Amino acid sequence: MADEDIDYSDAPPLTPEMFAQAIVRKGLKPVVRKKQITLRIDSDVIDWFKKQGSGYQTQINELLRAYVTERRSISTKRR
Repeated sequence: MADEDIDYSDAPPLTPEMFAQAIVRKGLKPVVRKKQITLRIDSDVIDWFKKQGSGYQTQINELLRAYVTERRSISTKRR
């Protein structure tokens, strides 16, 4: 079948905005899902993160991930 023979009438057009928000996943590895939890953080600490702008929860997650990665590498070196 040639491209011009394909019926696209039921498919919405793709806009540049749609492509701008696309996510490329090389190798199609499973996406790691996040868990929602309740966590008590000192108010001055959370206020500071919120003042940094949107994405403060992601920043906190990235800092915790860096800490975990560092601790794992330390415990691996001790073995």
